[in-house]
Amino acid sequence: MIRVTLQPEYPTFDDDVRKPGAAFLATCPAPNHEEFKKKNFWTRAGKELHAAYSGICAYTAIYMPDQGSVDHFAPKSTHPHLAYEWSNFRLASGRVNTSKGNSAAVLDPFSIENDWFVMDVPACLLKPNPALERPLRNQIAATINSLRLNQDDNYVQERCNILMDYAREDITSNFLERRYPFLAKEVARQELAPASLRELFRI
Repeated sequence: MIRVTLQPEYPTFDDDVRKPGAAFLATCPAPNHEEFKKKNFWTRAGKELHAAYSGICAYTAIYMPDQGSVDHFAPKSTHPHLAYEWSNFRLASGRVNTSKGNSAAVLDPFSIENDWFVMDVPACLLKPNPALERPLRNQIAATINSLRLNQDDNYVQERCNILMDYAREDITSNFLERRYPFLAKEVARQELAPASLRELFRI
C-alpha cells in the first residue's frame, strides 16, 4: 500500500449519489444489508471513481482494467451516514473489497505514509517497515493479513510477474509508475535495476 490522495468528487455526484442516499436515510436511518442493497446509489459513482484514481486499487496499488468496486472505508453497517459520501469511498478490486468486509483492522490508504509498507524481493511478500515503532508495525501487519495481500497467491504472483516483466525490460519504469506505483516505489527504494532483478529472479 501507498498513500492515496483524496480526489475531488465529480460535478454530478451530489445529485447522483448523496441526495438520493440522504433521502433514503431520512426514512431508514439504520439500514440492514438487504435494505442498503436496494439503495446502492454509490454504484452510480463507480466509473467516475475509477477515473478519479486512475484505475489504481487503493489497497493493492495495482491497476484494474475493469471498473473495480466502491469500498466504503468506514463500513456502512457502523457508519450509515457515510454510505453516500465520496470522501468515504475507496477504489478497490472486488476481491480485496470482499476480504476487507467490515474489518476495523485495516489502515486507511488516505492516512498512511509511503514508507510504512515494504516488500521482500524476490519473494514479493509485503511486510511492515522494520524501522517503525512496534504498535504501528502491528497495525500494518494486521492490514496485510485482513486484506490477504500475502495469503492470496494471485496478489503475490501478480507482483512477481510485473517485476519480472520489468527485469526483462518488457515494460518501462514510466509504465511501472503509472500502473503499479507501490512496485515502482520499492524498485526505487531498493535500487533494483533490471539487471539486478534478473539476478534475483534468476531469469
